[in-house]
Amino acid sequence: MHNLAIALKEKGHSVSGSDDEVYEPSKSRLSAHGLLPANRGWNPALITADLDAVILGMHARADNPELLKAQEMGMKIYSFPEYIYEQSKNKQRVVIAGSHGKTSITSIIMHVLKHFDRKFDYAVGAQLAGFENMVKLTTDAPVIIIEGDEYLSSPIDRTPKFLKYHHHIGLISGISWDHINVFPTEEEYLKQFEAFADQTQKAGSLVYYENDPLTAMIGSKERQDAVIIPYTTHTHTIENSKTFLTNGKESYALKVFGRHNLQNISGAKAVLSRIGISEDQFYEAIVSFKGASKRMEKVQSNEVTTVYKDYAHAPSKVQATTLAVKEQYPERELVACLELHTFSSLNKEFLSQYKGTMKYANKPVVYFNPETVENKKLPEITKQDIKANFGMPNLEIFDNKAELEAFLMAQNWSNKNLIMMSSGNFDDMDIKSLASEIIKA
Repeated sequence: MHNLAIALKEKGHSVSGSDDEVYEPSKSRLSAHGLLPANRGWNPALITADLDAVILGMHARADNPELLKAQEMGMKIYSFPEYIYEQSKNKQRVVIAGSHGKTSITSIIMHVLKHFDRKFDYAVGAQLAGFENMVKLTTDAPVIIIEGDEYLSSPIDRTPKFLKYHHHIGLISGISWDHINVFPTEEEYLKQFEAFADQTQKAGSLVYYENDPLTAMIGSKERQDAVIIPYTTHTHTIENSKTFLTNGKESYALKVFGRHNLQNISGAKAVLSRIGISEDQFYEAIVSFKGASKRMEKVQSNEVTTVYKDYAHAPSKVQATTLAVKEQYPERELVACLELHTFSSLNKEFLSQYKGTMKYANKPVVYFNPETVENKKLPEITKQDIKANFGMPNLEIFDNKAELEAFLMAQNWSNKNLIMMSSGNFDDMDIKSLASEIIKA
């Protein structure tokens, strides 16, 4: 939402906003653009007849007093995805969907287009090197690249966001049940992606990862007048902890690694071929792609140890991330530490989805904060619940941050890597300082 506010101001609009709490980096970025609200909280008096429209964030509540005032006045109220669509009706819309990989695929496409100075707008879920903002809306760009989330559009519109964009080119990277609070069954979750695929317009394109059974089931279905494009993992080699794409006799050294990224690269390549990027151009640009923020981000390293952090939190992401680090450094042991932080991951009914997901780690570790479970108004979970559902006898479980840090510092880190995985921040753990201490040890 704060990126949209900045993008609209840069486009020449007068923008104001409200929130009950503004966190970093949103706070500093809004302040730098003169958009930081003067006061925290909600004030219905700010909703006046001279506003053209209200854009409603996903995390606002249906009884928000400013929203109620806007509804009472009969004002135009947009959700975030509705407004992005409103601003891109006359553009070619590329929407990247999937339970995992969508941020990275969107980022790869943006990186390649920027490399060749193509004009394009975008909306992406993570900071990317070379891009100041995560949303860009202009009048002259012919295409917009959108990361399409399956979560709800707003508190008054329970439609998945990706259905609001009405894509010309759509991609599904993979489907793995998530958001149990919104989609209580896997079947209900799957229906959202089927609706996305069915929405592909005539003369449009649907790109999908063919080695995921659920994605293949949806993607391979015949759709009238739509181009169907399956993709798989890009051919590659790994030499001395370095990954190379291979294309015939040619090879290209990458700055990213992992099978999931090699799948993401193939998906991005397929989409880019539909918007005018040749194969040669793609390989020229991809070698300089460094990845999106918090996606397999190297924190610290020396000759015998590397510490990474990653946004992985859903079961499929956890398995893909741990496998990636293990395959990249097969000679090193792997300590994989996962924070259970989301509504789904802290739900006792969902925990079984994590069974075996950390099997590629030599020392799997799980951290959770019982207060977070309580704050999300979920039933209590115990260490025994987690151990039973993960199905790993060697699993270490912590519910105290200090004890987790002490455990990690007590390890012998010679010829051993660490991956810290969370959509949160391990209760404000200073991972950079922790990594520095590990590297020195």
